[in-house]
Amino acid sequence: MRTTCEMELMLQGYGLTTAKILYHYPDHPHLLQTYVWQEFDLAPKFPVLFKFLDFWQEKLEGPLHSVAYTHRRLIAPNEWRKVDGEIVLH
Repeated sequence: MRTTCEMELMLQGYGLTTAKILYHYPDHPHLLQTYVWQEFDLAPKFPVLFKFLDFWQEKLEGPLHSVAYTHRRLIAPNEWRKVDGEIVLH
């Protein structure tokens, strides 16, 4: 499988998604624990986040309580401009 660098992902429209996950502590279900997850993902469908949450529900013991997320595209179309030349010093 080919790994994609972060710049390539950003150019493809991916942005940084951060999720704050609250889950019930497995040994003490009345207690909540926090987990922060961060990865490049595509809004608005968030396939990477939902794949992680599916993994969590299938493989991990702590049942989910809630998930809050933010998403930010790091490169916007207006941040690129055509460069016609280059000046090299020294």
